[in-house]
Amino acid sequence: MALPLLPGYSFNRNVGKDKSHRMLVAEGKPGIGELPLAQSTKPKYSAFPKAMGSAVPSWVAFDKQVLSFDAYEEDEVHDKRQEKYRIRRYKIFFYPEDDTIQVNEPEVKNSGLPQGTFIRRHRIPLPPPDCDQFYTVYHFNINIDIVFYGRTFKIYDCDAFTKNFLKKIGIKLNPPGECPEDPYTKMRKETLECVQPLRPYESFDTLKQFLEYDRKVLRFFCLWDDSVSLFGDRRQLILHYFLSDDTIEIKELLPHNSGRDPMSYFLQRGKLPKYGPPGVYQPGEVTDRVVLNVYSGYRVSRVHGYLLDKYKMGKLEQEFYKDSDLSVGTTINVWGRKVLLCDCDEFTKTYYKTKYGIENFTSISCKPPSPPKIERKFPPYTGFGSEEDSLRSCIGLVPIPRPNLEAFRKFMEIDSYDNISNILRFFAKLITDKCADQDRLFIISYFLSNNTISVFEPIEKNSGNAGGLFLKRMRVKRPGQEIFKSELSEYIQPEELYIGAKVNVNGYLFILLNADEYTLKFMEENSDRFPFSNLELALQKLKDEKSKSREIKQVFRAADCKVTKMVDYNTFRDILMGITVGKLTEQEFITIVRHYGVPDEPCVDLNLLMAMAHEQLKKKFFENFESLISCCIYEDREKKNVLPSKDIKRLCKSSRLPLTNDLLESLVSEFEDSEKQINYQSFFSALNWRINRMPELIAISPLKERCEDVWIGMPSPIPSKYVNYFKFLKDVYGLDVE
Repeated sequence: MALPLLPGYSFNRNVGKDKSHRMLVAEGKPGIGELPLAQSTKPKYSAFPKAMGSAVPSWVAFDKQVLSFDAYEEDEVHDKRQEKYRIRRYKIFFYPEDDTIQVNEPEVKNSGLPQGTFIRRHRIPLPPPDCDQFYTVYHFNINIDIVFYGRTFKIYDCDAFTKNFLKKIGIKLNPPGECPEDPYTKMRKETLECVQPLRPYESFDTLKQFLEYDRKVLRFFCLWDDSVSLFGDRRQLILHYFLSDDTIEIKELLPHNSGRDPMSYFLQRGKLPKYGPPGVYQPGEVTDRVVLNVYSGYRVSRVHGYLLDKYKMGKLEQEFYKDSDLSVGTTINVWGRKVLLCDCDEFTKTYYKTKYGIENFTSISCKPPSPPKIERKFPPYTGFGSEEDSLRSCIGLVPIPRPNLEAFRKFMEIDSYDNISNILRFFAKLITDKCADQDRLFIISYFLSNNTISVFEPIEKNSGNAGGLFLKRMRVKRPGQEIFKSELSEYIQPEELYIGAKVNVNGYLFILLNADEYTLKFMEENSDRFPFSNLELALQKLKDEKSKSREIKQVFRAADCKVTKMVDYNTFRDILMGITVGKLTEQEFITIVRHYGVPDEPCVDLNLLMAMAHEQLKKKFFENFESLISCCIYEDREKKNVLPSKDIKRLCKSSRLPLTNDLLESLVSEFEDSEKQINYQSFFSALNWRINRMPELIAISPLKERCEDVWIGMPSPIPSKYVNYFKFLKDVYGLDVE
């Protein structure tokens, strides 16, 4: 960018020139000012190719850029026999911004010469006859001689920046040379190698290592397997390697109740020899320095009378473990003990990755293998008390009863409450060869809260059997188990009970014929526990017979002559049992019938309804039946002795008849005819508890409500009278009955 034409920003091009009227004679030819006549102008500064863009001054373009050349000089040495000349090395710095040159001589230890800045920075003129000109960048190259004030310097090399700079300005570089070795320096070096200092001390510099690695410790997890020796075992150790001084310490990890005395260190901190134990040596045999037993005379201080042994004859060499010798999986010798390095911490892994490039740190388990588990065998059951009591006496000297929390939790979760009994009741028959017992029927109750079973026999008059409680509530063992054994016995589980199953209860064999509504519903809701109540599994057995689907459809159509899409229970059972040929159990068949069965219409007992109505009327002392009949006669304009059902209900509510809405609706529906008309004379006469007396309702005994194992009712052997086979065929075989 060009500078603006303002005061202070422009250059006076006549600065440095003489007056034009003065005559100048150069090389025998006159001239005016600084310009000789009929001669070309010699440039005073380095000429560089013009840069792209606007011109920039050299002191701006080449600011902070220095060309560095390596040179040497052969300096003659007079009046000295050991050397004729010396090779002195120099650094020549050329500054392109103003063509100044500086020559420095690097310092050499014990050279005896003044070194440092040899020629200060300034413009150096060329040697005669061109002493009116100065050195520029074009005067420099590699492998050339250059003269500064009569001293010849041999340039043999330069740095990379200088080479690149010279190539850019068009200078062809010569191949680099070599600097010859100084004979005097070589002689002194050989002399110093042969001469050892008289002082019996050598410098061991460990300060750098200490400052760099202080408080940096490598940690390894180790294992010493001493199980081969008598009473030995596997012992876990921790090895600490201190990088500051290459020392090692080892600590032992003692498990609880190990029986060993706790020690601070398994191995105190120190250098660990590789081949130990090395033996016992005399004092002074193991040392870092070897001193000759030479005495050069009596002095007050005998230190100056001893010499170091150059060849270190008789010195005992010992190898110690370094950080390079430690790695995961390596076995080291700890004073005769083989210690395996099993693992290390994260800092140690990072250290080895950075310094040695190790990536594999596969750890080895330090824990000893688990000992063989000794099976604890208990003595067999003695027969006294329960098996749990005998087992508790074997566990401790004093058998302390402990609550079974799991059983208590189960009891609290599925104990009987409200109208949910959590009791599975089955109607069973005794299987026996005795003719007198073949017709005996029983009720088996399974209590889910504690897996107990009770058996009750309904009382039947003139049967010859007492009836009542056949088996008190208790857990029943599975058959075929040994009585006197060490293990606890197995008991009958609820999953083993289903319709059609045979159950052995303390030697009595029962076959389950039916179950109550709660049991069937509970088993269907928990079909994962009761697979025979799973509808999908039962239908899958029928789907396996899909090849007979057309025949099955024809059989059902033949059984349904009136095309009602329903068949009775027995017909449906015969068809399915004939298809599966024993594959379908009774429980699965009942599950199918309960799903596809047609619900029966409820049959209401009129006597029961009247008894309930009389009981409520007696409690309220309601006797105004004559007034109700009079109101009905008044409403009956046509004198037909009948009124609509809605008028009867309105009259009962207006007279505040003390009956619930459900009971009133049921009574009205029983007395109304096909035309929704009710004979009010017969209706209110039946409600008159003074004239038409009904037997009182028998209240259920509170004792029987509390006794859960008393159930004398018998469920219907048929869950549904009719089955919708149309829906069944559509779901199972995908058939539509036309």
